[in-house]
Amino acid sequence: MELPTGTGKGNMEVPKILHMVGGQGQNSYYTNSLFQKKVILKTRPILEQSISKLCQTNSIDLLKMAEMGCSSGPNALLPLWEIIQTIDSTLHQKQKPPSLQVFLNDLTGTDFNTIFRSLVPTFLHKLHKEKGDKFTSCFIGAMPGSFHGRLFPHNSLNFVHSSCSLHWLSQVPDGLVSESGNPLNKGNICVAETSPQSVQKAYLDQFEKDFTSFLRSRSEEVISGGRMVITVTAKNDSPYCIYGSDIWPLIGMSLNDMAQEGRIQQSMLDNWNIPLYYPCAEEVSGVVERENSFEIERIEEFELSWDTNIADGNKDLVFDKWERGKHVAGLMRAGAESMIIDQFGEAIVDLLFDRLSLKAAHYLEKGIGVFNHVVISIIRK
Repeated sequence: MELPTGTGKGNMEVPKILHMVGGQGQNSYYTNSLFQKKVILKTRPILEQSISKLCQTNSIDLLKMAEMGCSSGPNALLPLWEIIQTIDSTLHQKQKPPSLQVFLNDLTGTDFNTIFRSLVPTFLHKLHKEKGDKFTSCFIGAMPGSFHGRLFPHNSLNFVHSSCSLHWLSQVPDGLVSESGNPLNKGNICVAETSPQSVQKAYLDQFEKDFTSFLRSRSEEVISGGRMVITVTAKNDSPYCIYGSDIWPLIGMSLNDMAQEGRIQQSMLDNWNIPLYYPCAEEVSGVVERENSFEIERIEEFELSWDTNIADGNKDLVFDKWERGKHVAGLMRAGAESMIIDQFGEAIVDLLFDRLSLKAAHYLEKGIGVFNHVVISIIRK
């Protein structure tokens, strides 16, 4: 059998390679983002509190906000809708709602065309239908680029929101290869149970560097008293969340199976790591405190099953474990496909995620397929 070679990049060019599957097809992020919707709705009380206090303590005629890591699915504008609802209920008839200038941010590979062709017109129509003339001055634009660096002018933002994005790193960490050139994280594609301490430290160091850069950049852009609400997929002390979640290691296991069968080259797998790190709550708060531009107002954690919201729109259907496994595999494919194709080529993708669906089904059946999240609300000092 001739093995697919892909490109074999050991350290991917993240801005070019990392993006959700675009369009509105079966494998797109647009179609496979029910989980992220549940995360946003789960954090609604903290988002509402932050926006309510922002409106109560500041007289704002023009509220400028950024949604960072928005991707291209229907959730891109969900936080904005929650923010508008909160502004409406907070101000009541006391004063005219502020004009809104909203910037949607993600890497340049994001399918912004789908957002502005399909989502924004629908959103603005709904806004006018439900809110009348209250929020006619709502302007939505794009700001492509990495949120690990500067994106906006000094003191130009009142509010920043980010959900399920900051666990993505700016690069694969350095230090994953020995001095003799041997891969140190062999058999894994990210931090996992068999990763040596040096690999775990390299990933943590990269997260701390990137999150510090994110906070430092936002400290230049957010006005004093401005706010941020950030939700990060995270690890905790649960046996099934100790490295954040077992789902990415399951992809690694599936790739290892395929390497042993000769479907991909073992060396390409052994030298491949993805730019992802799930921090714990203490690591998140520790970086905020050390960077020292923001004050922590509130921090909470919650867990969700991998297949949460599977019945959204299909409440009369009963899903067996195999359908649930397929649902989870679709969620993961929407985020991982671009990286898989870059490294191994397109030929293995269908088989890989078919195998992942079977592994995920068994985890869900046992009740151990979960993601943990940390949501933190902070204020610019």
